[in-house]
Amino acid sequence: MPQGENARPAPRSTSGAASSDSHSALGSAVSTIVLAAGEGTRMRSATPKVLHPIAGRPLVEHAVRAAAGTGPDDLVVVIGHGRDAVGEHLARVADDLDRKVHTVVQDQQLGTGHAVACGLTALADQRHGTVLVSYGDVPLLDTATLTELLAEHHERRNAVTVLSAVVDDPTGYGRLVRDDAGQVTGIVEQKDATAAQAAIGEINSGVYAFDATVLSDALDRLSTDNAQGELYLTDVLSIARSDGHSVGALVCADTWLVEGVNDRVQLARLGAELNRRLVLGWMREGVTVTDPASVWLDCDVALSRDVTLEPGVQLRGGTTVGEGSLIGPDTTLTGCTVHPGASVVRTHGEGAEVGPGASVGPFAYLRPGARLGEKGKIGTFVEVKNSEIGTGSKVPHLTYVGDAEIGEGSNIGAASVFVNYDGVAKHRTVIGSHARTGADNMFVAPVEVGDGAYTAAGSVITQDVPPGAMAVARGRQRNIEGWVARRRPDTAADQAAQQAQERSGSDLTTNPMSDTR
Repeated sequence: MPQGENARPAPRSTSGAASSDSHSALGSAVSTIVLAAGEGTRMRSATPKVLHPIAGRPLVEHAVRAAAGTGPDDLVVVIGHGRDAVGEHLARVADDLDRKVHTVVQDQQLGTGHAVACGLTALADQRHGTVLVSYGDVPLLDTATLTELLAEHHERRNAVTVLSAVVDDPTGYGRLVRDDAGQVTGIVEQKDATAAQAAIGEINSGVYAFDATVLSDALDRLSTDNAQGELYLTDVLSIARSDGHSVGALVCADTWLVEGVNDRVQLARLGAELNRRLVLGWMREGVTVTDPASVWLDCDVALSRDVTLEPGVQLRGGTTVGEGSLIGPDTTLTGCTVHPGASVVRTHGEGAEVGPGASVGPFAYLRPGARLGEKGKIGTFVEVKNSEIGTGSKVPHLTYVGDAEIGEGSNIGAASVFVNYDGVAKHRTVIGSHARTGADNMFVAPVEVGDGAYTAAGSVITQDVPPGAMAVARGRQRNIEGWVARRRPDTAADQAAQQAQERSGSDLTTNPMSDTR
């Protein structure tokens, strides 16, 4: 499944000069700590910031999946605000990834250095190998970039390697400080920066690879002597440098990958960019998207070649679409399966399945458990819930099908209702194969219409219909002639009736109670 554009600008590397006792070759063990404890006050939400979603996944899940892709020995997420909700979601992510995801609570937010120190407590080995640190609110950062960062860190034998980026507006970010030779000497936070440092365009992404021993030692030496009175993780770089270790930077040319979310404006901005990359990736895989700007896809959507997505399509929650299918315009599918060659037009669906060559819509509503067979049809203003509609069967218009089973080759008349609820429990209706049901039928469940049976228009079916039978369940029509003339005199209806009588030469007032059989 494509995760973005195929061609991504390659990061550039720069490393600080190592002294004679420079950092030795790093061990192969890698652990990852994802920082996700912040409150996110600028989101102005009761939902923890890292649980706000883009492309169908909360921010923290994007971060955890990217980190898990590097295959770390330990994967730790530091949580704080909204810890219960965040922890519950991470447990589901761990199940989906089939790996352990440790959580550590940072009770007090005392800075990024303190958060990483909390994370270290969950590592099996806190002082050996490499520790990769990332954030839970940087959703576009991908496994490929993290892998490049680790490779750079190992190849350069760095004690610390930071992922940086050069941006036009560095406001709010820590700045990378370099010496006259261009070597990294440290990071300064904006609140602590001088005017010259604030003008630096190279920013700290907050993503690092550390030698575990160097990190552990430096964390013990951090100070709160700064503008925010916090323990800055960024100070580890200057401590490592002053100890004679090599400090480097990998410059990420694609600045989207290191942009974080602090408010809903940034959430929407990054969500739109991720969606653009997803749509572009699928187009390069052979999917036709007639209006890419109006199509929205979740990360876990799966599309086949020669699928066509018309304007206004939203595919969510693991929806899969088979080869050659047409979706849209104006269609939203969540957790649905659309088989090859199907057509789903102006439809809202959730948890439904559309068979090969079948057609749905326009203006259909597929609820959970709706299953349409091969070459079947669900038509205009039709709602289907928890029902199976067999091969070649049709429900063309203005109908509710709930808790039902319809066989093969049957046709359900317009304006029919499957009456499945008695006020206490749901009941099922069974319509056999090659049955023909009339318009304006009510099927009062539990009830069964046999194979090849017919039902008359306007019938309320309360009893089983044997195979091949015709069921008629309606009152006989009675015409009360002259009723309008007596009860609605001098109305437009009365005048029209009189004119019609004059044209036909009849008088319908002489026998007001006559019946027409």
